[in-house]
Amino acid sequence: MAKRRRLPGISPNPMTNLIITDIVLRGVGRLTRRVAEKQLLKVRYNDSAADKVVKGRSLPRMLSSAVLARVATGSVPGALAVGGGLVAKTIYDRARGSDAKREGRKQVRKQIREGRSKG
Repeated sequence: MAKRRRLPGISPNPMTNLIITDIVLRGVGRLTRRVAEKQLLKVRYNDSAADKVVKGRSLPRMLSSAVLARVATGSVPGALAVGGGLVAKTIYDRARGSDAKREGRKQVRKQIREGRSKG
């Protein structure tokens, strides 16, 4: 008969350990995402502006990003659909050139203003 191995964790209850692990992983993921976003923004903007852009995201924008990430990681067809949409958007933006750049900068400035009111 095989020896039962003990599942490691801080609680003797495996469900508690699973919940703790889930919370820790989500927290680390969120922290990593915020740091990566700020580093990307700091290429063009100062620390304060980068922080405000991250804080200034609207709830619908955050939810749509979360839903698209869930769809993309849920299946191969989902990944192809989301990836294809991102490629199409990039091609569209590149075709628009300076208009897309101007529009994007305008959106970033708006998000900086919204981040000031939240921070």
